[in-house]
Amino acid sequence: MEPENPLLDKYFLRQTGKRTPRVCFLPTASGDSDTYIVTFYDAFAKHRCQPSHLSLFYPPERIESFVLSQDAIYVGGGNTKSMLALWKEWRLDKILRKAWRQGVVLGGLSAGSICWFEQGLTDSISDRLTVLPCLGFLAGSHCPHYDSEENRRPAFKRLVKGGRMKDGLAAEDGVALHFIGKKLARIVSSRPGAAAFRVRKTGDTVHEEKLPPTYLGEK
Repeated sequence: MEPENPLLDKYFLRQTGKRTPRVCFLPTASGDSDTYIVTFYDAFAKHRCQPSHLSLFYPPERIESFVLSQDAIYVGGGNTKSMLALWKEWRLDKILRKAWRQGVVLGGLSAGSICWFEQGLTDSISDRLTVLPCLGFLAGSHCPHYDSEENRRPAFKRLVKGGRMKDGLAAEDGVALHFIGKKLARIVSSRPGAAAFRVRKTGDTVHEEKLPPTYLGEK
């Protein structure tokens, strides 16, 4: 989302602990958009890493061994519902869980952010924002684009308040939620002033707690 701001990309790669990590892009949510794939290679070619991508329309002979050979998996944005359906058809959901348990760093933006939680707020199904069951690696719900899409914040709070979505975490653009295992370990940002929020149902109301991140740029 920020071609001229590599702070989050660099942070993501550092979590592998490898000098030249192997990082694989999953462009499934965009229908393996050629433009998106080129954008990924252009961005990550600037860093010390070995970029690749996995297409489920032209898959390698051994998907599991290919995925498990990576140090990091980066999931792009797009239609989350279609992405998850295709992943399950190819059993990639199970392969990714195995990779996660083996210490492969998993991440992404938009669809690549909500997919790891039990539930996500998505516009994949219709013109309105709805609840989508996701992989469930991480507990609760998640909403990205909390500041850049005006309907997301009220929709997320309304659905949590109404009990249709579990308590969860929201992130403004440029904010990353860094989990180690199932625990939220750190929140970081590539944009000064951007924040994350914990949204909880309390009785008949919904409570929004601001979670200031650590800014990754110069102070």
